[in-house]
Amino acid sequence: MFRTFELSDSRFEADGLRWVTVKSAALRQRVDMTLFVPREAASGPELPAAILLHGVYGSHWAWALKGGAHRTAMRLIAEGHIPPMVLAMPSDGLWGDGSGYLSHRTQDFERWIVEELPAAVRQAVPGVTERSPWFISGLSMGGFGALRLGAKYPEKFRAVGGHSPITRFEQHSWFVEEKLEQYECPPEDQSVFETMLRNRDRLPPFRFDCGSKDPLLQLSRDLSEQMKKAGIRHEYEEFPGGHEWPYWETHLPDMLLFFARHTS
Repeated sequence: MFRTFELSDSRFEADGLRWVTVKSAALRQRVDMTLFVPREAASGPELPAAILLHGVYGSHWAWALKGGAHRTAMRLIAEGHIPPMVLAMPSDGLWGDGSGYLSHRTQDFERWIVEELPAAVRQAVPGVTERSPWFISGLSMGGFGALRLGAKYPEKFRAVGGHSPITRFEQHSWFVEEKLEQYECPPEDQSVFETMLRNRDRLPPFRFDCGSKDPLLQLSRDLSEQMKKAGIRHEYEEFPGGHEWPYWETHLPDMLLFFARHTS
């Protein structure tokens, strides 16, 4: 699938982190990904894998180096709370302030996440196979990406989540410098809830949360209420905190535990 594939040298990797750069056909450029690969990865195939999508202004390293996601996973694995699980933390493609994980006219950031990323992980981590269970979550813009992609491609994910999510495309304008017309986002990809409705009979389990002082709190409340009225089962929680890394670091364990319940 990739014209070029660059993988970090295991001699220099630390804390289970591994780095990948591939030439993406979907993006027509190189793109980066940080992986957390637990020590237990060598013990057997079909490791679960969770995609964590970053928010605006960020990149592939944000979940690990601002949120300590790999250390959270290591702790939960060591304590026996979750099975050994790979974390795939990709760049969104570095378009403007944030690509939205959408398909643009000349670059398909959606296909990068849904098709190319899993193939890259399988190539980088032998324990991840075609039979491995996949999960997806993200924060803010990444929450929009995860919830929308999980609803649009329900057959690809065992469970789907989001922290402090944007829920409609036009809400990106609150954060990005680029004009929304530049995204050329088609109508069918502009709403998390409407995407869910189109596949309501095939949806995987959903979970999302938001901080009580987050300016996006009402968006999560509204989405949860819409899902309740439509009969779409989900878990929604609110916790103290704002739209900030301390909140996302604190509540990543809740998401990984949710994923662990759906590994089989």
